[in-house]
Amino acid sequence: MARVVKVFVTLRNHWKKSTVAACALSYGGHWLYGKHCDNLLRRDACLAAREFGRQQISPQEQLKKATVILNPAACRGKANNLFEKNAAPILHLAGMEVTLVKTDYEGQAKKLMELMEQTDMLIVAGGDGTLQEVITGLLRRADHESFSKTPIGFIPLGSHNSLSESLHILSDNQVKHITSATLSILQGETVPLDVLQIKGEKEQPVFALIGLRWGAFRDVASTIKKYWYLGPLKIKAAHWFSTLREWPQVHEASVSYIAPTLRPPDLPEQKPQRPNLMYRIARRLKNYWYPPIPESPKVEEPERWDERTLSTLELSIQTQNKNPLSKVYINHWTRCITVFDNYNLQTNDMYSCINWFILVCVRYSFCSMTSPYCPVPFPLPQEGAGFYNIDNEEYEAMSVEVRLLPRKLRFFCSAERREQLLTQVL
Repeated sequence: MARVVKVFVTLRNHWKKSTVAACALSYGGHWLYGKHCDNLLRRDACLAAREFGRQQISPQEQLKKATVILNPAACRGKANNLFEKNAAPILHLAGMEVTLVKTDYEGQAKKLMELMEQTDMLIVAGGDGTLQEVITGLLRRADHESFSKTPIGFIPLGSHNSLSESLHILSDNQVKHITSATLSILQGETVPLDVLQIKGEKEQPVFALIGLRWGAFRDVASTIKKYWYLGPLKIKAAHWFSTLREWPQVHEASVSYIAPTLRPPDLPEQKPQRPNLMYRIARRLKNYWYPPIPESPKVEEPERWDERTLSTLELSIQTQNKNPLSKVYINHWTRCITVFDNYNLQTNDMYSCINWFILVCVRYSFCSMTSPYCPVPFPLPQEGAGFYNIDNEEYEAMSVEVRLLPRKLRFFCSAERREQLLTQVL
């Protein structure tokens, strides 16, 4: 008992050191517990992947080939370590023949995709920038019609992983997020996604999965990291200083578009079986004795273009790839609002600021997969209009033509996420 009293007396006499030691021990214990939980998640994921690897295959069947495009510079240089710890063991335990290709500089993924040989699946390990480079290089290939049928997996390792929300169940734990995304590739569930083709007058087209964004909010978002020293106030500070530098924050754009057209029908994944011999003979004899009447040629109507001049804060063109039964929207904000309104729009808190401004959002719905419509091209801002983002990557603003490629690529997604999407549609 005397020793216990002596310990408490010592702690009371040295309360500053005791407080620092208690804080250090608490932080260290929490850190170790987090590492232990991460190891348990990796272990469970590896056990699940081992079940895939134990599945028997016929002697004539070959192992699945997976080509991984890894950007080591993603997530501030941590992507390589994250991939080796969380994703690579799962792919190897599943019995795949993995070919790992690491990029050395920005734009290299586009060149690699143009030279890549056919593979069973393509896996992109990185962020939005890496994914955009890969699909751009893929769709620039001469044989992109056949190569685009290759299923694509996305392992979110970047600072921005916008498409991950569409494909996987989100998690605050990075290890769980990465392992779940890798396991969804092994499960083989895929979902078709639309692609935006953005083409300038001189350069080759760029392809995007999320969309194009141009305006005041985009400009402010690119400067938020400059005010890192303000902590939680950095977003408000960025909007405040941006308003002081330039007011009103109005962007002028001329938009030309034509009416929606019929969307191409869904093609079956497998070719129908060939009819038997007797049926084919009977059909040929019928066509010989009773030839079909040729249809009269259809007269194509001239395209009717509509033009609008917009004076707006923000203009965005985006697919709703968060739901595979999606639409393409052109959105623009048409009222000058206060700094506080900018902040609420930035955080998508639409209801708390409804008394501060009137929001007018004009949407031209072009491609609904629940209705037979398909989008058509239209030009956007002209030269000297600053910059815009294409899938969170910065490009110089110029006049471009945007076209939607419906259901162009197939991506691996988790079974849970697919069920949620189908439930939303029903």
